[in-house]
Amino acid sequence: MIFLQMAGLNPAIGEDFDQHMAELRRKVPSQAFTIVRQAPFVVIGDEPAEIVRSRATGIVKFAVDSLKRDYFAKDPVEIIDIWLFKDKESYEKHTLEIFRGKPTTPYGYYSAQHRALIMNIATGGGTLVHEIVHPYMRANFPACPPWFNEGMGSLYEQSAEKDGHIRGLTNWRLAGLQQAIKDGKLLPFEKLAALNGREFYGDPSGYGSYYGQSRYLCYYLQEKNLLREFYREFVAHQADDPMGFLTLKKILGESDMVAFQKKWEEFVSKLTFP
Repeated sequence: MIFLQMAGLNPAIGEDFDQHMAELRRKVPSQAFTIVRQAPFVVIGDEPAEIVRSRATGIVKFAVDSLKRDYFAKDPVEIIDIWLFKDKESYEKHTLEIFRGKPTTPYGYYSAQHRALIMNIATGGGTLVHEIVHPYMRANFPACPPWFNEGMGSLYEQSAEKDGHIRGLTNWRLAGLQQAIKDGKLLPFEKLAALNGREFYGDPSGYGSYYGQSRYLCYYLQEKNLLREFYREFVAHQADDPMGFLTLKKILGESDMVAFQKKWEEFVSKLTFP
């Protein structure tokens, strides 16, 4: 039996939810799926119903509440589906069956065409939290450049709650970044900030360093209690500083960003994971 749970109705999109939920009931592949309304998302999963409900509140609601508390005033205007497939077999089978394509990552991805986050939840909830950041960034900071968009997303793919706030932790991206630092292969921050989407996502470094460098710059700001202030200032001054580099210098209180990068590299080199 398909289980339906309703939670956290967003009035801005509430009128569309009934129709959307009816469409989902027709779309789910089997009676094994649970559907949970966790506005502005709908969570659909083929784990036992109590686990799907737990993920909807323990991961999705926690991430949304935490991100809104610290950064985002507006919800996405569209309803976004979160498909949580219980294991690799389910993920690959149902992605092909429902979305007519093979997944390009073993963890999960966002499909703009289907307005859906599609996850192999057996790999953990980190990718899910990462992907939740992006629709909120689009709703609140549509001109956000790739380095900060992915820096923020990847910051929270390994996270925990502390004093009522979400905090990024060190994660698997650290090793590649530390190796890039040893090999002297990182971009200056000014060049990293200036990368467009094609350049950023086409990272030729072999270290995954564009993501890693962006993530651990956000991590540094977080650890210095500057990340929320940076976000607010960046949004406020995006017209004059679309890449955020001047705002970064201001918030850091650094006039020499070459010297700062050396200090930051020393900071990163001392981090550990796990």
